[in-house]
Amino acid sequence: MPAILLDECVPVQVRHALTGHEVSTVHAQGWKGIQNGELLAAGEAAGFALFILADKSLRYQQNLAGRRMVILELWTNHRPTLERHFPLIRAAAESIQPGEYRTLESP
Repeated sequence: MPAILLDECVPVQVRHALTGHEVSTVHAQGWKGIQNGELLAAGEAAGFALFILADKSLRYQQNLAGRRMVILELWTNHRPTLERHFPLIRAAAESIQPGEYRTLESP
């Protein structure tokens, strides 16, 4: 199972949607406040395969070509809303393909 990194804006409870996967947070890694480009590089160097975030500007601010870590962008960071859609988040995390940047739209 690939290691998953949750961005600091993603509620930690999202890890409950990803049971069976190794899940960590930016905060737990000691990377809080690191800018996106450096954060992606640190995540890849640490062996994370998937980065989950709710920052809609990442794909416009960073050159994502050649990244090993795939990215899943959530439509919100509102915890109760995300909790209602854990099966959708899990399915997306398990079906995302190498090199992909996937945006989950509001169901």
